Amino acid sequence: MQNLSTNDSTYQSVSPGTGTSKPLFPSLCFYPRFLKVVYQSAALAKRGQYTPEVWQDYSVQVLRALESVGVEFDVRGLEHIKAVDGPVIFVGNHLSVLETVTLPSWILSYKTFTYVIKQSLLEVPVFKHVMSSRSPIAVTRTNPRQDLKTVLEQGVERVSRNLSIIVFPQTTRTAFNPEQFSTIGVKLARRAGVPIIPLALLTDAWENGKISKDFGKIVPSRKVFFAFGEPILVEGKGSEEHQRIIDFIESNLAVWEGEQK
Repeated sequence: MQNLSTNDSTYQSVSPGTGTSKPLFPSLCFYPRFLKVVYQSAALAKRGQYTPEVWQDYSVQVLRALESVGVEFDVRGLEHIKAVDGPVIFVGNHLSVLETVTLPSWILSYKTFTYVIKQSLLEVPVFKHVMSSRSPIAVTRTNPRQDLKTVLEQGVERVSRNLSIIVFPQTTRTAFNPEQFSTIGVKLARRAGVPIIPLALLTDAWENGKISKDFGKIVPSRKVFFAFGEPILVEGKGSEEHQRIIDFIESNLAVWEGEQK
């Protein structure tokens, strides 16, 4: 699998040279390339050919398409993923579809993984073939008790297959709200006996759409940030570890939002 990081810890988009023009309509330039990736990915998934290597390659294509319209990426903490032998639980905030489609560009260089997703994503035409091929853990978001049972049981099974898992504990893709950030990721890590890697992100360069949430405006002036934290082992009930994840996300967001102003 290819590794996009330049020093095993960070990835920085290369800024275009002076005089390089940016598209006047970045969304119109980006979405045809993105949809081509989705359709090609679905075709391979239906044939059972959507391997982790192929998934990473297509994720990189989406990354390059975003960079081609002026979106810049700043990714840090990749060394923490590399340092852990075996699977982990990534626990982070969730803001847009951007993180879902670009995170494989980096993570798959170190870990095979899957997502905890909404059940409805397995019903979206075309895209459902891609998601179902990744052995996701699907939850209803309407029955918290049943969702927790599903995540714990299926999560342990995925970990036993050496799959890491990305959990976005917020109920919706929105600005980070600690009160809506559940402990489901911490509970899964404790049950599976694997460490947590905190994930903080700022991805509003890809806005949520008004008609379809996945197809919002692309805003290149907003830099994309990802930060992976040091591995956390869950001890006891996990309350302290949960707060450490929240603190990690909030501290990074405060810095990034200050840089964006």
